[in-house]
Amino acid sequence: MNDSLPVPAYALEYTRVLSIAGSDSGGGAGIQADLKTFAALGCYGMTAITALTAQNTRGVRSIHGVPPDMLRDQIDAVVEDIGVHAVKIGMLHSPEIVQTVAAALDRHGLATVVLDPVMVATSGAVLVDSAAASVLVRELFARAILVTPNLDEAALLVGRDLASEADMEAAARELQGLGARCVLIKGGHLQGNVVSDVLLLPDGRAHWMRAPRIATANTHGTGCTLSSAIAAHLAFGASLIDAVEAGRSFVRAALESGARVRTGAGSGPLNHGHAPCALRLQAVAP
Repeated sequence: MNDSLPVPAYALEYTRVLSIAGSDSGGGAGIQADLKTFAALGCYGMTAITALTAQNTRGVRSIHGVPPDMLRDQIDAVVEDIGVHAVKIGMLHSPEIVQTVAAALDRHGLATVVLDPVMVATSGAVLVDSAAASVLVRELFARAILVTPNLDEAALLVGRDLASEADMEAAARELQGLGARCVLIKGGHLQGNVVSDVLLLPDGRAHWMRAPRIATANTHGTGCTLSSAIAAHLAFGASLIDAVEAGRSFVRAALESGARVRTGAGSGPLNHGHAPCALRLQAVAP
């Protein structure tokens, strides 16, 4: 090795997004879906794993939580050396893990945060206990730019079933009242040929987004993918509405391109690699 070579003057850096979430051994959701999404959109993805899950397309077999100290060290190691433009938060299985994440966000001044309150797997398995859900609302809602529950998760958070668009908007307003700045409730679990999502903005305006339902059984990891795509676009500097719209477009394309692919015997994954982008670069701050 030639130690006399000059150190280059760095003028560029990758757009970097950190996922704090659980690992999916089947590769369709969680950390694995997040990394695939970041890469497909041209981001440099990093991870802080909160839990290991043994799962496949048919369901979750077991969950093994990562100790809070190990999660703290993962976040610190990444942020202190590589740096972060945006954060996506997924499965947080215990109150201690939630508090560890909240402290890390404050310690490092991480403000561009998308919180996906992962509580129920596509298979129907419940992934967090009620104590963790309560602490998540208290500690993380106000620290996130956007909270992105699906219909079932929003129903758990407000304590009632949601069966219509009116129910969705009312629930979004209730979640905003609990401290969330912006709320995106995804209506894919409603019946009908049209999928409706509602984005409640800080000023109370409801921004509705509707599109025809895509006929596919491969929906495992849809919520993880959407929240990661939104975080990636926020890292690029997009406005919140533009980031949400772009994230939805990416998910719909991934659903369509993977609709006829068989992966496993249950709910298969999206096609995250349908249109990969090169890593996007930013100028190094002086």
